[in-house]
Amino acid sequence: MAKTTFREFTRNLDVTDLRWAPKDGLTPARLRIELLSGLTVALALVPEAVAFAFVAGVHPLVGLYAAFLVGLITALIGGRPGMISGATGALAVVMVALVAEHGVEYLFATVVLMGLLQVFAGVMQWGKFIRLVPHPVMLGFVNGLAIVIFLAQLGQFKVPGTMENTGHGMGGGEWLSGQPLVLMLALVAVTMAIIWVMPRITKVIPAPLAGIGIVAAIVIAFGLDVPRVGDLASIQGGLPSLHIPMVPLNRETFEIILPYAVILAAIGLIESLLTLNLVGDMTNERGGASQECIAQGVANTVTGFFGGMGGCAMIGQSMINVKSGGRTRVAGIAAAVFLLLFILVGSSVIELIPLAALVGVMFMVVIGTFAWNSLTILRKVPLTDAFVILLVTVVTVLEDLAVAVVVGVIVSALAYAWNNARRIHSKTRESHTEKGAKVYEIQGPLFFGSSDGFTELFDVAGDPDTVIVDFADSRVVDQSALQAIEAIAEKYESAGKTLMLRHLSRDCHRLLNKAGQLMVDSDDDPDYALAVDYSVKTGMLGGH
Repeated sequence: MAKTTFREFTRNLDVTDLRWAPKDGLTPARLRIELLSGLTVALALVPEAVAFAFVAGVHPLVGLYAAFLVGLITALIGGRPGMISGATGALAVVMVALVAEHGVEYLFATVVLMGLLQVFAGVMQWGKFIRLVPHPVMLGFVNGLAIVIFLAQLGQFKVPGTMENTGHGMGGGEWLSGQPLVLMLALVAVTMAIIWVMPRITKVIPAPLAGIGIVAAIVIAFGLDVPRVGDLASIQGGLPSLHIPMVPLNRETFEIILPYAVILAAIGLIESLLTLNLVGDMTNERGGASQECIAQGVANTVTGFFGGMGGCAMIGQSMINVKSGGRTRVAGIAAAVFLLLFILVGSSVIELIPLAALVGVMFMVVIGTFAWNSLTILRKVPLTDAFVILLVTVVTVLEDLAVAVVVGVIVSALAYAWNNARRIHSKTRESHTEKGAKVYEIQGPLFFGSSDGFTELFDVAGDPDTVIVDFADSRVVDQSALQAIEAIAEKYESAGKTLMLRHLSRDCHRLLNKAGQLMVDSDDDPDYALAVDYSVKTGMLGGH
């Protein structure tokens, strides 16, 4: 029995193929593309990880170790080959308060608990609820993230050492001006031009990697005085080592870290699952939501025990990978390994790369990520959907992704409920089977939003002694619907009249029978070939 249950569970978990290249295999040509794509991603990860570490108030290596470990583990066992994960700003802005008040050790403990919560969410298959996110929310998410990525790059236009990092890279500090600013902008423009032109010349080398390499060569060859990766911080370090968070194991510690862990787990999963859907749409391949939850959880749990700040999927780096040709797990694995090599032996070289080249790459990511078609469809879609797109975009920029998605889903759900509530109406006619009876043919769903409108459909005083409510074109959905049925039945009962229900679907029948309102316990015909009338037992839900 236990084996059968476990087998059924694993079948429902819908585990994605964990082979490194499940679709086409690793041919030499494919391997070259994947490795070069991974190298490009690794180069773009360095300044992001360092900047987000600053945002969280921790050492740059804490962000780099998180980028390596989270990126490696999710690449190996994640639900979407091609996705890139690492330290992100969405999580960093939540961590800063915890680090400032309790210290970095509490952050490591929080990351461990965050990971365990994400694993639990994956095991419970909660990842499938991402399907409830409407398309307008997805458009708002994409646009908001594109703007956030753009704003995060603006911090690189400040004099190194003067910037006070914030979530969007817009903190205090002295802006570049004069010749340094012109030179920085020129190099950014050159990088973007190379990325735009390169695919038209050759696809042997990923365009972003070519842009970084050529601009870095120009800067180094001519000795141009521009901000470089090394101006942010030194990325030199050793291998991440096992580190048990040095916090007291008591209830007080749990009460401190639990709220942060829940928030971080939720933000991480929402951003990861939305990125999973986005990458899946671009590559026309399906990913496993529950498996991605488990992968993110395992990655964060391990990261917390190795001195990392945790992380989640990164939409910017994922876009770089996909557009550079990365389609398998190899690219993500390569990106993590290259990043570790940068830390161990390549820091002196990587620190020479001009920030302008990396900013140019990210600006091209912004252009490619922003859903430009959403600007034209705003006038064509329903007003509510247009409002949701704009709302999620703005909230993503001003607050964070999790808040934006929750707000967008709530507004969309309320709009859907309101639209359905307005659909409830009825047609009346004389009964063909019960002489003298009046039939109300209900049309539209009966639920909490339409329950008041349902009760207003009936003329209790003017109706005959027998009234039939026909639900052939309606559905009884929730407790509010049951309450409405009981309320109208009590009115007819008080008036000495009989109310019967007809054409209940099987789910409606089960709902009413469970509530104890049906006087006759018999199965209805699901195809409505036979009309079965039910009396209503009042007083079951305390209606008045």
